[in-house]
Amino acid sequence: MAISIKNSEELALMRVAGRLTADILDMIGEYVRTGVSTDELNQICHDYIVNVQKAIPAPLNYRGFPKSICTSVNHVVCHGIPGTRVLQNGDMVNIDITVIKDGLHGDSSRMFHVGKPDVRGQRIAQVAFDALWLGIKQVRPGAHLGDIGHAVQTHVEANGCTVVREYCGHGIGREFHEDPQVLHYGTRATGAGLHAGMVFTIEPMVNAGKRHVRLLPDGWTVVTKDHSLSAQWEHTLLVTDSGYEVFTLGAEDRK
Repeated sequence: MAISIKNSEELALMRVAGRLTADILDMIGEYVRTGVSTDELNQICHDYIVNVQKAIPAPLNYRGFPKSICTSVNHVVCHGIPGTRVLQNGDMVNIDITVIKDGLHGDSSRMFHVGKPDVRGQRIAQVAFDALWLGIKQVRPGAHLGDIGHAVQTHVEANGCTVVREYCGHGIGREFHEDPQVLHYGTRATGAGLHAGMVFTIEPMVNAGKRHVRLLPDGWTVVTKDHSLSAQWEHTLLVTDSGYEVFTLGAEDRK
């Protein structure tokens, strides 16, 4: 699949889809608390997407995924399936939201802390957040995908953490996953060049321990092999004529 350059109509619709995605993450925060199950969070998000936003939860039935969101708790790296697990004080959870509105996708995830945050959890979440933004700030016409990966990897490893290499960011638009693949490690001035009109996600998965991961028998849930904590943040962004535009900023960041 060739890397697509989005036209003005597609970009207008993707801005809407991105805003809706961010709105869900803004909404769900107050429900992330001790005693709630990840399936309850899934149901709240599903109802909001379908009934309030009149949109489609992209993960539901995508390649057989059974739920409308991903909930990845503590040492779960990504693609956690909501279920009966009840959140406990000190847990942290990544909530990953993707919506389809008028045929275009928006995709974003955030870390949430349950009750009194665990110090180690706070640290790994902050390292991952800062790495995301260091990657985003590399984006401009003439830059390369390797610039993004290098910025993320350098920051993460300087803080004694590791980058998961099996999963990456991706192009997005009318399809959930498009080219290019956006690796979160790499070398400057390598990889595909960036051009205005490209839209993709950056979503580094950062482990407090070793980078190695394991896929559980459900075929979706990815965990750290050493059971160390893992954190991830994700945004969808556009390469503009002069830099970047993030489509999935929350309300506080849009001010």
